[in-house]
Amino acid sequence: MKKLLMVAAAGAGVAFLARRFKSSDGRLDFGQVIERMPKGSPPRWVFSNIAAIRENTDRILELLEGKPTSPGAMEPPAAAPPEA
Repeated sequence: MKKLLMVAAAGAGVAFLARRFKSSDGRLDFGQVIERMPKGSPPRWVFSNIAAIRENTDRILELLEGKPTSPGAMEPPAAAPPEA
């Protein structure tokens, strides 16, 4: 009986949170949820780190392909001089 009560309480909590964070068009908008979090919260760190990784990956791919498409893209580094 205790387990059933705990599962019911957890389900009610999840339903409450889902309704709380649902956007007006019926979908959950994680971007707004993340923006409302405090600056030092771990979920916000994860979100910003993933965004930074995506930007770095795009920049690395541009450098490897030799076709910079973004205005801030750098030229690929020059070849290293041969060791003597």
